[in-house]
Amino acid sequence: MSTIESVIFTVLLAIAVIFFLKRIYTLFALVLLGRGENRFDRLFKRLKDMLLFGFVQKRVIEKPFGFNHFFLFWGFIVLLIINIEFVVAGMFPRFSFSFLGDGPYAVLRFIADIMSFVVLLAIIFAFIRRIFFKPPHIDNTWDAFFILSTVAALMIAYFGINITEILTYWGVRVDFPMPVSMMFSSLFSAGGNPETLHVVSRIFWWIHALVFLTFLLYIPYSKHLHVLTSLFNVFYRRSTFPSTLPRMEFREGLSFGVSKITQFTWKDLLDFLSCSECGRCQSVCPAHNTGKPLNPKQVIHQAKLNLFANGDAIRASRPADTIEMAQEDFEPVVSLIGKGEASILPEAIWSCTTCGACVEKCPIFLEQFPKLLQMRRHLVMEKVDFPEEVIAFFEHIEERSNPWGIARADRGKWAQNLNVGIFGKDDTFEYLLYMGCESSYDSRMRHVSTSVVDILRNAGVSFGILGADEICCGDAMRRLGNEYVFERMAKRSVKDAKRLGVKKVITLCPHCYNTLKNDYKQYGADFSVFHHTEFIYDLIRKGKLDTKDALHNESIVFHDSCYLGRYNNIYEEPRKIIQNITGKKPNEMPNNRRDSFCCGAGGGRMWMEENIGTRINAERTREALREKPTIIATSCPYCMTMFEDGLKEENVQENIRVLDIAEIVREGLVKK
Repeated sequence: MSTIESVIFTVLLAIAVIFFLKRIYTLFALVLLGRGENRFDRLFKRLKDMLLFGFVQKRVIEKPFGFNHFFLFWGFIVLLIINIEFVVAGMFPRFSFSFLGDGPYAVLRFIADIMSFVVLLAIIFAFIRRIFFKPPHIDNTWDAFFILSTVAALMIAYFGINITEILTYWGVRVDFPMPVSMMFSSLFSAGGNPETLHVVSRIFWWIHALVFLTFLLYIPYSKHLHVLTSLFNVFYRRSTFPSTLPRMEFREGLSFGVSKITQFTWKDLLDFLSCSECGRCQSVCPAHNTGKPLNPKQVIHQAKLNLFANGDAIRASRPADTIEMAQEDFEPVVSLIGKGEASILPEAIWSCTTCGACVEKCPIFLEQFPKLLQMRRHLVMEKVDFPEEVIAFFEHIEERSNPWGIARADRGKWAQNLNVGIFGKDDTFEYLLYMGCESSYDSRMRHVSTSVVDILRNAGVSFGILGADEICCGDAMRRLGNEYVFERMAKRSVKDAKRLGVKKVITLCPHCYNTLKNDYKQYGADFSVFHHTEFIYDLIRKGKLDTKDALHNESIVFHDSCYLGRYNNIYEEPRKIIQNITGKKPNEMPNNRRDSFCCGAGGGRMWMEENIGTRINAERTREALREKPTIIATSCPYCMTMFEDGLKEENVQENIRVLDIAEIVREGLVKK
C-alpha cells in the first residue's frame, strides 16, 4: 500500500469518524430531551438480559427467519475484529494482528473467512425473502435494499482481497487458513500476472474501504440505527411486562398526559430511535390486522420523525453544547397528535385494545401501547377530545360506579338469594370476593358468579362480598385516559380495603385482577389478589374440591385473556382445570398463550363502537370455530361477551356454548 493511499484513507476516515461522532452526539442530545426516569437499578439483571436478549437474541430467534438475523449479528461481531485490522492497516500499512502469533492469527483469519461467507449467505437469503416471499409486515424500502447491498459489497470485496492474495502467492506460500476464499480462488487460474493481481487487489481494497466508510456515515441516519442503540434499549428495558401505568401528579401548572414528543421519558425517546421496523408488532396487532388505523410500527416511526423535527428545533435554539431536558413550555413545530408524516392520528390512538402483543413480540423491548395511553390521557384530561360513545361511560362511572348507570344499590342483587355474607358487616371473612361490574350487573355473568360461590362454598373457603358498597375498579377509566377519576376511585377502594382489614382478594375479571394487583400498589394496596382460575386450580391441587368427569364428550377450545396471560403470566391454570374436569387437554387455537389474539374489548374498547374494518371479536371467533368446538372456554367477562356476540354474527350460537372456567368446574363439581 502506497503512502499516498494511506494518507487519502486516513483523511477520509477522519472525516467519516468526525461526522459519525457528531451524529451520535446529536442523537444522544435528542434522547436527553425527554423527561427523567430511573432505569439504572438492577444492574446485574440488566447485564444478564442484555446477554440473553441482545447477544443471544432470544426473542429474535423465536421466529424461524430470526436465525438469519442471528447469523448477521454474530457475523458482524466477529468481523469487527478483522475490520479493526483493516482500518488500522489502512493508516499504518505494516500493521496486522500477526503479532498475536502464527497460530492465533491463523485461527482469526479462518473464523473471519467462515463468518464472511455466513454473512454473505444471510444477505442472499434476505434478498430472496424480500423479493419472492415478503411477509406483509415487511416493507421493501430502498433503505433496506441499500443496506443489504452495502453489506454484500463489503463481503464480496473482502473475498476479492483474499482471492487475489492467494492467486498472487500460489505455490510460494501454503499458509492460507481461509477455506472459503481458497474455494473461490480455485475458480481462477493460479499464478496470474502479479502486476494485474496487485491492481485488482487494490481495487477490491478501495471498494471495501469506501463501502465501509459509507456504511459508517449512513448507519446513524437510517433505520439501521438500531445497530448502535438496540443493545442499550435491551439493557434499559422494563423488568416486567408494562401491566400498569405511571401514576400522575395533579398539581397546578402541570400538564396531563403527553401532547409533545419531549413529554415522553428519555427511555421512550430511545425506543423511537431503536426501532428496526421489523414489523413483528404490526404482524400481531389485532387492530391493524382487522383494518383499523393503528400500526404500532408506524406509530414508533412517526414519533421518531417528530423527535427529529422538534428536537432539531430545540437544539437550534440553544447553545451547541447544551444537553438537557426540554422546557415544559416548548412549543412544537410539528404536532405529535394529528395528521401528517410525523404525527400520530387520534383514530390510531383510540384503536388500541392494550392487548400487549406488540410489547410481547418486540425483539428489543419497545413499549408501544403505553405511549398511546399517555396520549389518551392528554386527549381526555386536557383536550376533552374523545369518542362520543365514551361520554356516557364516563358519566355513568362517575355518578353510579358502573358502565350502565344502574343504581348502585342493585350491585349486590345477584347474591340476594345465595346468602352470601357482606365483608365488614357480617362475620369475619378470610377472602373478599370482588365481583366487578360485569359479574354484578350482567345477566349472563351472574351464572359465572353463582358458579364461583358454589365452588368456594364446597371447598370451605371463608369469603364475603362488598355488595352495594363495592365500586368499579377503574380499569377502563385508566386505560381510556381518565386518570383523574381513576385515581379518586383507586384511593377510595384502597382506603376501604384497609378500613375493612382486607388481606386477600379473589376476582372474577382479569381486568379487575390486574388493576387491584398492579395498579393499586401505587396507592398503598397491601392485599394479595387471586384470579378465580388460579385460586380454583389451587383448591383442586390441594384436594379441597371433589370433582367428577364431566363434559368429556365436548370439544373445548380455550381462549387466553390478554390481561390474564400476557399481563400476569397465567396460562396453565385454566388449562389444567379443564383437563381435570374433562380428562383431556383443551384444544388450542393457532394463536394461543403469549401469541393469543385479543377479543377486542381491552383498553376500554368494550364500551366503544367498532365501525372500521373487521370486528376484532369476529376475527377471533372465526379462529375458534376453525377448531370445531362445542364449547369455547374463557376466563374473562369481556371475552365471554365478545365471543357470544361473535357466535351470533356467525349464526352458530345454538350449537356452541361459551363457558367460563368456573362454569366448567361447576358441571364437574361433587357437592358436599
